Amino acid sequence: MALYFLDSSALVKRYISETGSAWVLELFTDALNNEIFIAAIAKVEIVAAITRRSRTGSISVTDAAAIVHQLRKDSLKDYQVIEITESIINSGMVLAETYGLRGYDAIQLAVGCAVNTLCLASGLPSITFVSADNELNVAVISEELLMENPNNYPS
Repeated sequence: MALYFLDSSALVKRYISETGSAWVLELFTDALNNEIFIAAIAKVEIVAAITRRSRTGSISVTDAAAIVHQLRKDSLKDYQVIEITESIINSGMVLAETYGLRGYDAIQLAVGCAVNTLCLASGLPSITFVSADNELNVAVISEELLMENPNNYPS
């Protein structure tokens, strides 16, 4: 069993076929028994990305609705969804200031750091932070988290 935190840029690859999708899908192989953490805001970001794609015509409205439905279903069973607290907001503000991150990226990193701290305090292994965002990944490494970029694993 491994512990992963997926940001929105990685999680979307489970629902839309793009570079790195096969690698992300592997994380969900039942036999691996991986634990997948996401920030609650990731659900909003995924719905926004899917809706945007349907509006531009890159996916159909029907497919977009099916993907959003699947995300809602998966959120109940496949993910440990981490809610955004005042502590996360405060950490995100510091991370945004330190690394010049966009708002939601700073929140994603703050959640990943918080989950990692809790895992280590509980005697569990470190999480691996999974993101396809190169700018965010620089900050992830600076925060000394393990990091994987699914774009490094083209199908």
